[in-house]
Amino acid sequence: MKTRNYIVLTFASMIGIAMMTSCGGGNKTGSTDTQVTEEPAAAGPSAEQMALGEKIFKEKCIVCHQANGQGIPNVFPTLVGSDFLLNQKVLAVTQVLNGSLKVVANKTVKYPAPMPPQVGTHEEAVAAINYVLNNFGNKGGFITVEEVKNVPIDPR
Repeated sequence: MKTRNYIVLTFASMIGIAMMTSCGGGNKTGSTDTQVTEEPAAAGPSAEQMALGEKIFKEKCIVCHQANGQGIPNVFPTLVGSDFLLNQKVLAVTQVLNGSLKVVANKTVKYPAPMPPQVGTHEEAVAAINYVLNNFGNKGGFITVEEVKNVPIDPR
């Protein structure tokens, strides 16, 4: 019983710390001038967009998904080779924009924590997803702002 209580307390503390330090909504990436105006070329995301995506990842995503993108087993999902991320890019952008109470799980793991909104613009969400799609060993291509321009951004 003591061990179970310790595990639950540890897990709850990790979630609280992660949410207080990295998660959050709105346009809080450290600068008010984070909108990327340059659209990715046919070959992939621009250097400017990748730099913005890296900045967002390091400020907001790294606590849960870790510096290597592998997440924390059974707590926060990996971004490395994620079928969801690689095959449902529009939905991935939607989750970065609006969060999700139901984190997509793989066949064996149901993740216990919801994902809160991370950014406030389509440009920022696309930059973050493109960064992840092209790092951590992923070769998942890219998505454009044009592809997600109709994704609604929920009020916060």
